[in-house]
Amino acid sequence: MADIEPPPEADPPPWFQAHVFVCCNRRPEGHRRGSCAARGSEALKDYMKARAKELGLKGVRVNTAGCLDRCEFGPTIVIYPEGIWYRAETRDDVDEILTAHLVRGGRARRLMLTERDVPPPKPPKD
Repeated sequence: MADIEPPPEADPPPWFQAHVFVCCNRRPEGHRRGSCAARGSEALKDYMKARAKELGLKGVRVNTAGCLDRCEFGPTIVIYPEGIWYRAETRDDVDEILTAHLVRGGRARRLMLTERDVPPPKPPKD
């Protein structure tokens, strides 16, 4: 395998300093995994977007995401470039995430999803 060479020029600077993805996936009612939208993620995303603006967070983009594949723990949020995952159920949770992570540069530890938070295995097909 050949060595991979770095690009000839430096990469451009990131367009956003932080990119926040809020899962707004909606599965059918009664689905065994549930869905973030059924747990209120759309309203929380709208609130998060408005609060980020109110807080004057520059270079932060809050976006709707399709399925992030952790709906059992949702509503789920992931913030890049760090790749930190959160669960937010209330506006207070959203405020805590915005303040801790995006204002102060820390983490909202009690709301973080970790490597231990994994979806249950899929049932065998008949």
